[in-house]
Amino acid sequence: QVQLVESGGGLVQPGGSLRLSCTASRSILSLYDMAWYRQAPGDQRELVARIRSSSTTNYANSVKGRFTISTDNAKNTVSLQMNSLKPEDTAVYYCNARPPWATQIAYWGQGTQVTVSS
Repeated sequence: QVQLVESGGGLVQPGGSLRLSCTASRSILSLYDMAWYRQAPGDQRELVARIRSSSTTNYANSVKGRFTISTDNAKNTVSLQMNSLKPEDTAVYYCNARPPWATQIAYWGQGTQVTVSS
C-alpha cells in the first residue's frame, strides 16, 4: 500500500501561481509513474500531468507551457508548479501513483482544492 498526501492548494487570482506537493509514504518515485489529475464540479476526472519512472513527462494540452511536474526522490515528493492560472483551472487536484508494470493498480491522494478567482 502507498499513502499519498497532497498540500498546497488554495485561492489565487487569475494570472497567479500555486505549487502543489504530494508526499508518498514510501520510496516509490524512482519506480512508479506519478501524475496529477483534476476534477471540476460536474466534470470527469482528467489527467493534468504525468512523470514516468523514466522521467519523461506529458501534459494536458490545456496546461502545456503553464504547469510543470517534477519529483524529488529524496523527499518522496512529486510537485506541480502552476503558473498563469486561469479560472478554468479551478478544480480538486489529485495525486496519483501507479506501477508501470501493473497499470491497473492506482493509488490516490485525498485531493486538494484549487480555486482561481478574482
